[in-house]
Amino acid sequence: MGHESLTSVVIPVYNEGPNIRTCVRRVHEALREHPHEILICYDFEGDDTLEALAGMEDRPATIRTVLNDLGRGAAPAMRAGFQAARGDVVVTTMADLSDPPEVIPAMAARVRQGAAVVSGSRYMPGGLQEGGPLLKRTMSRLAGLSLRWLTGIQTHDCTNNFRAYSRSFLASVRIESQQGFELALELTVKAWIQGLPIDEVPTTWTDRIQGQSRFRLLKWLPLYLRWYLLALRHSLGMRLGRVWRRA
Repeated sequence: MGHESLTSVVIPVYNEGPNIRTCVRRVHEALREHPHEILICYDFEGDDTLEALAGMEDRPATIRTVLNDLGRGAAPAMRAGFQAARGDVVVTTMADLSDPPEVIPAMAARVRQGAAVVSGSRYMPGGLQEGGPLLKRTMSRLAGLSLRWLTGIQTHDCTNNFRAYSRSFLASVRIESQQGFELALELTVKAWIQGLPIDEVPTTWTDRIQGQSRFRLLKWLPLYLRWYLLALRHSLGMRLGRVWRRA
């Protein structure tokens, strides 16, 4: 059963022992004045994230661990988190501290004002991206800005996984992503196709300092392309429909 004005923060992890304590402290501090829960979504019992959390003397009481039994990987872990979340707003963020938790309250507020999806946007005025591989940065920026320009989708940053979703939207949509962080693009495109409001707040993305990135550009590129092309086809269809109606 969902709760009004409870923010559920879903964090997929894979051996994030070096980062997780600092991450959950920052998330908890950012949401200290707001009802919240922090869902740590893991694939297997030997994940060193769990040991690091168990050893925390100041472990926030709002933490829940969620075993992902939907299949290994980032997308299934996030889907497991969505299923376990009790809040009216569900936020996805990473354990590597690349996303600033301090932005979460503003994102949650935009959802409660009516948005189905709120992007943490690196490419809108006030946003910033620091570090990371040049090719990945360039492709991400091109994807976000070109999709906005070509389709009118209401965010400059369609690929960042730092997202807030309304529970009602998540309950209404069938998630097809099976592997990686393309889930954020899938959900944003599907909300836009449904005509639901999409919003964004500026954020600064910083490349991870500790641990190893699980992002696999070449492996996941076709998965992103699927949703990018779906948005383009839908936009073209809408334009052709308007032309035919005028004819």
